[in-house]
This record gives sequence, C-alpha cells and structure tokens, in this order.
Amino acid sequence: MDERQLRVLRELGELGSVTAVAEALRVTPSAISQQLRLLQRSIPVPLTERAGRRLVLTPAGQALADAAIGVETALARARHTIDAYVDEPDGTVSLAAFHSGAAAFFPLLLRRLGEPGSPRLALHDEDVAQADFPPLTRGYDLVLAHRMDHTPPWPRTATATPLLREPLDIALPVGHPLAARPALTARDVAGQPWITVHDGFPLLATVEAIAAAAGHGVDIVHRVNEIAVVAEVVAAGGGVALMPRWTSRPHPGVVLRPLDGIEAHRHIDVLHRPERTARRAVRSVLGELLEAAEVIRSRGHG
Repeated sequence: MDERQLRVLRELGELGSVTAVAEALRVTPSAISQQLRLLQRSIPVPLTERAGRRLVLTPAGQALADAAIGVETALARARHTIDAYVDEPDGTVSLAAFHSGAAAFFPLLLRRLGEPGSPRLALHDEDVAQADFPPLTRGYDLVLAHRMDHTPPWPRTATATPLLREPLDIALPVGHPLAARPALTARDVAGQPWITVHDGFPLLATVEAIAAAAGHGVDIVHRVNEIAVVAEVVAAGGGVALMPRWTSRPHPGVVLRPLDGIEAHRHIDVLHRPERTARRAVRSVLGELLEAAEVIRSRGHG
C-alpha cells in the first residue's frame, strides 16, 4: 500500500469510474487499474465491486478511501516540514469564486492583502452548479461556493468553512405594486414573471420552494446567472427575482422585499482539501475570508 494507490482509491470513490480517475490524474486507465490491483493484493477484503458498468467502492473500500484523506494530509504536512514553502507568508494562493461572491469578497481581499509580505492572490471566477463546486478543490487552494438551506450539504470529500448565511429577498422594479408591502409571501410572487438561474444552480431550489408553497408552478421567462444582469432585467420590468441581501450591489431601479413563510437563505462557504491548509499562506487567506465575511455581514445589518 502506498500513497499513489490510496490517492487512486480516493478519487475512484469521488468520481465513480476508472476513466474519470485517469482523466483527473492525467494517466491512462490501464495505469489506474494497475494501481487498484496492487492495492487489492495488500488488503484481505474486496475494495471494489461492479455496479452495472461502473466500478464502485465496497464499504471496506470507502473506509480506506476516507482514511486516505488523513494519510494525504499527514504526508503533505510531513513534506512541508522540510520545505520552507510551508512557512512562506507571501506564497501564491489560488482562489475561485462564483460571480456574486467574487464581487463581494475579491475587492476586500485585495485591499486587506495589499501589504508587502502578504500572500499573493490568483483569483478566478467559477460560476457552476452546486454539485460542481467540490471538484474544483482539485485545481484551486480555496473555492468560494454557495448552496441553499434546503439543498444537500457539501460532501465529505471537501472541508467546508462557513462564511455567511445570507438572506434572499424578492427583487422588484421600483413602482411595482408589490413594492409597497413590507414583506411578501409565496402566493404574492408565484404568479409574477420570473427571472432565475439555469438548472442545477443553487438559487433555483428556492424558486421551486416558492412554487410548492404557492401550490402552482412559476412562469420563468428569463434565465440569467449573473446577479448584476438580473438586477438590470428586473429594473427594466422583465420580472421578479431572488436577490442576495448582502452580496448584491444596490440598484436604483430595484427594491428588495423579504420573503415570509419560506426559509430563503444561502450558505456561502469556503471549500478546500484538508492538505491545502498545511501552507501558511493558504491559512492566512482563509482567515482573511472570515474577516471579510464579518465586514459584509455588518454592512448588511447596518
């Protein structure tokens, strides 16, 4: 049993096929199969089994894959103890974020980490469906991700650090009849034309909850993921939308009203692989993200 074999087993548990693991690790499928055979020789119980055309982990295989996370973390730390890279305070840290999260957090981070000796940021935008956030941790040190209250939690394959639990409001154009009300219900808004995100993206789950609470479907007329564009479409009379209360920029043509009777919040979290925080620079950026979240929260409450 060695590190490469455990890494292959861990990735198989996450990705579900030898071909996908080979693509992720940039090797051939035959090399992956060989590593799995070598690992199986050292283990007295089956680690994998066939489920139709897929190769999946047995309970023993999953237990070993879970243990592999700790092994990788320990090995990463052991290597870094003999490498000044661990304690390098100004090392480069890659950070990916969904669009509205990037707009809220990136400027704060750049200002807070502008002094000499601070970590160097490599910023990336990655606006993806909820299920696609955890795999991004393979390519980035830190991933700013979001999910709804009533959507599945993040898988165990990634460590999640909570930043914000942000309220979602109904965005209406200025002058809309519903804008005169202090709060709105699902029945108030379900009959309106809607602007919402594409299938698979987190905000859609709350729109579906509104439809369920109202007892009928909603009329989705526009599909737009970028919050700033949504605000422009709402202001132009294109419909109503869900808008995050703290991380969306105010628009003079848009008013926000809270939604009663439905848990309308999104969780903004930082995802990363446990071994990434062995680096001092990554820990520093993670700490700054927590501080930035407090600033955003206090602004919103203010």
